Amino acid sequence: MPNPDLRRLGNSGLAVSATGLGCNNLGRTGTVTADLGPSRAVVDAAIDAGITLFDVADIYGAEPGVSEAILGIALGKRRDRVVLATKFGMDAKGANGPDDGARGSRRYIKQAVEASLRRLKTDWIDLYQLHQPDPLTPLEETLSALDDLVRSGQVRYIGHSNFAAWQLADAAALARAAHSTPFISAQNEYSLLRREIEPELIPAAAHFGVGILPFFPLANGLLTGKFRKAEQAPPGTRLTDLKPHLLDEAPWAAVEQLADFAAHRDLSMVEVAFGWLLAQPMVSSVIAGATRPEQVVANAAAANRWTPTPSDLAEIDTIFPPGGTPGRP
Repeated sequence: MPNPDLRRLGNSGLAVSATGLGCNNLGRTGTVTADLGPSRAVVDAAIDAGITLFDVADIYGAEPGVSEAILGIALGKRRDRVVLATKFGMDAKGANGPDDGARGSRRYIKQAVEASLRRLKTDWIDLYQLHQPDPLTPLEETLSALDDLVRSGQVRYIGHSNFAAWQLADAAALARAAHSTPFISAQNEYSLLRREIEPELIPAAAHFGVGILPFFPLANGLLTGKFRKAEQAPPGTRLTDLKPHLLDEAPWAAVEQLADFAAHRDLSMVEVAFGWLLAQPMVSSVIAGATRPEQVVANAAAANRWTPTPSDLAEIDTIFPPGGTPGRP
């Protein structure tokens, strides 16, 4: 019987959990999960909570490749229980070999996938994603190289990240014309505070059957409920340590309105943020990072806690206007 807690990624046959674990904190300097032990605890908690999608990239970690290596060790013999997604195409600082700046080229893709497979301790990658567009390489070459990886069994599905709507449509048309493997996912920033992908990218994704995987669903923490304009921000968070300017630029009036909206429904802000995203067209799974097991458990539970009604969605639209944001976090 199909698992009712799983959702299809776009129009593909790949099923993923409604919440995915973003693994960028594994092995990242300055985090609780900088070392293997705490990272393993987060991965264990995710599997126990029913999360099946684990999203990483070859550039994540204290040095490129560290997050992949830690994830591979932490998964161990449970590899076949998860959907393992990684990315290539940003500057891995030589971790995958020389790239000549063309990180969507056939030559580099072959190097990159073999390096990721070694670090992840696996024979295949479920979802291999181009991390950003490569202006130096024709997209036809990138798609052809990725199609070869699918045919060889090293990769099962392919996706992209940080594409504009026209690039998504171009890629889909090129794959269709060449009868090659199409991209099935688009990973873009998307949250109540960042709705810019709605006017163009989401309709394009719907037309071509591409699933949306939002990253930064909690707007770097602004939608967690931990932050208030009148209160001192807690130390040791992404916002306070890495992006304090976002606190100064935050649309606090809207954030406070959302807090009231959640409180009146006996929900947390995280539950509202996740429930709203999962009600949006083409959103397949919400990718959220974590540094502690309890965060993972809360994120997994939030995905199933609340399904907004049409009136709920309309009220949220008055707080955070469609297609944009009240200020830019």
